[in-house]
Amino acid sequence: MTDKRTLHAKRLEDLVPVEPGTLGFFIRQYLSQLAVRGYSAHSIRSRLIHLRYLAVWANERDISRLEDITPELLERYQRTLFHARKANGKPLTFRFQYDCLADVRRFFKWLLRQHVIQANPTDFLDLPRQERRLPKAILTAQEAEKVLAQPKVITRDGLRDRAILETLYATGIRRQEIVSLRVHDIDIEAGSLTVRQGKGKKDRMVPLGERAAAWLEKYLEDVRPSFVREPDEGWLFLTRLHQPYTPQAVAKLVHRYIDAAEIGKSGACHLFRHTMATLMLEGGAELRFIQAMLGHADISTTQIYTRVAIRQLKEVHARTHPGAHLERKPVPSSEEVEGSPADDAERSELPPSSLAAAVADPKV
Repeated sequence: MTDKRTLHAKRLEDLVPVEPGTLGFFIRQYLSQLAVRGYSAHSIRSRLIHLRYLAVWANERDISRLEDITPELLERYQRTLFHARKANGKPLTFRFQYDCLADVRRFFKWLLRQHVIQANPTDFLDLPRQERRLPKAILTAQEAEKVLAQPKVITRDGLRDRAILETLYATGIRRQEIVSLRVHDIDIEAGSLTVRQGKGKKDRMVPLGERAAAWLEKYLEDVRPSFVREPDEGWLFLTRLHQPYTPQAVAKLVHRYIDAAEIGKSGACHLFRHTMATLMLEGGAELRFIQAMLGHADISTTQIYTRVAIRQLKEVHARTHPGAHLERKPVPSSEEVEGSPADDAERSELPPSSLAAAVADPKV
């Protein structure tokens, strides 16, 4: 299968035919229609990437016409996705396979509605089951504080970076959302920020908290003016080159500070997003408030944090499970330890150096 990096580096018309009547032609028509309907550039690019895989795969087999796309061909394509390997030898994730095939389905449904095709070849295409995986890592409150303490706030860059980290930790916003912030999106007095045109092109307002608001105020007053070059377009966070951050650049910045903290965990902006949600849930916040903070359209997406917020579960376990606590008994004397042959046989089942552990018997 064509390498993903090669696909990203080239335009659709550089890879497959786009003459009228071809698969490439209708993919371009479809993406143009999405733009007219107000889909975000990110969503359109994502669908382009997924559909481009199909177009390139079909073109490699000398298939470019819509009428040649059959249910049997799409089943072969699905098997190809399953067996494909990335440059590092690992298989494509089931989530990526699902996204590719789901966008193929959407594309052919659109063709059917436009009366371009008479039957939908994806009607009997079974999508892979989506993985419901837990976040790879969550920071404790102490670990989060250690990361936040990494920037050298006596420097311009360090103070700006501290403001970025504090904002991510306080609000849990996505990396695309933090680089899209403008100065007027921050209300220091109210202690809130407004995410404009977040995922799904939805606006939302989230609280900052006093500490993040204080760091942002200091950044706005003492540091940001030195990063600005006229005309000031109002971007909140600016680089040394006086430009707004890209999502990749801010992720790299955050990743560097997490590594510098030497906490044995890795990640970037989404690590703070997971951490904020989990710590709020463990602190007693209702799930619907966390949903509002994160900007999830469906609360089922937010419910994953009920599976990683372990503190409350541990408290309930300690209160209710009869084996959760150990009854401490006095250390036996040497005579008691020698005991009978039966006792010797019983002791022989214990691992070496386990005598100290043996004195703590669980209640039954």
